[in-house]
Amino acid sequence: MVPSIARQSVIIKCNMQKSILTGNYEFYYAAGLIAKLSGVEIPEDIKPEELLALLSEKIPMLTPADEKEKYLFGMVADYRPEDVYDEQMRELLDWGRTEKYLWTVTLPDDWKNA
Repeated sequence: MVPSIARQSVIIKCNMQKSILTGNYEFYYAAGLIAKLSGVEIPEDIKPEELLALLSEKIPMLTPADEKEKYLFGMVADYRPEDVYDEQMRELLDWGRTEKYLWTVTLPDDWKNA
């Protein structure tokens, strides 16, 4: 799995508001975005079902700043995770938490150094 594909997929879905999350990689990146946008604390090595339970508890109390955030919250709330977990999911959670190019699909060439 190429992590940037999961990232791009979530951003495109939020920009177009026409799709659902299709896997745990997208789910973990989206969860990281929610943590960044709303301050929800998410443990680094949380498993998929635990992550869904945590977000299902927190999302109803969050107020999205715009339609993209609202759609993101809805996609995560509607997602049912698979029972698999690997290191790339943790990486995607962290990437979402530290996202510098929010809602931007194409990253600059030096994005890792930014």
